[in-house]
Amino acid sequence: MAKKPKKAPAGEGEAEGQEAAAPGGGKKKLIMIGAAVLVLAGAGGGFMVMRSRAAHAEKPAAEQKLPVAFMDVREMNVNLMPEPGQTQPRFVRLKVALEVRDSKVAAEVQPLMPRVEDTFQVFVRELRVGDFEAAGGTYRLREELLRRVNVAVYPAKVDAVLFKDFIIQ
Repeated sequence: MAKKPKKAPAGEGEAEGQEAAAPGGGKKKLIMIGAAVLVLAGAGGGFMVMRSRAAHAEKPAAEQKLPVAFMDVREMNVNLMPEPGQTQPRFVRLKVALEVRDSKVAAEVQPLMPRVEDTFQVFVRELRVGDFEAAGGTYRLREELLRRVNVAVYPAKVDAVLFKDFIIQ
């Protein structure tokens, strides 16, 4: 009679089989899952890029960037307010350009240029040299000039005030 092989205790055989299967089988599963995640992420990213390109291509012509127009404001030499104890007069030479959306808006603003120049001169005449020397003084000047020019040319709208020449003497 053939001898039957001895069975190992229930806990030992199963543990050896699991340990043997886990290192090879578990690593393969992890690699497969990781590869699947990478493939899906790459496909999703490619889909998003294609979708973004399609959205830009579908924009109507009215929403696409139109060429801007620039309008020069006459150069201004303006006296500044004296600092306390200052005896010598100080002045600023200022030359700016106005950026508008298109030539149609430029045609609306052009007849109002004397009003724009007056607005600039009245405002700049009230400034002191210290107003320009402070941190962000030039930026604040640009923002204030933009606000004032838009009030002067309403209902037209100026998009930006650009400094072409700015000298304090």
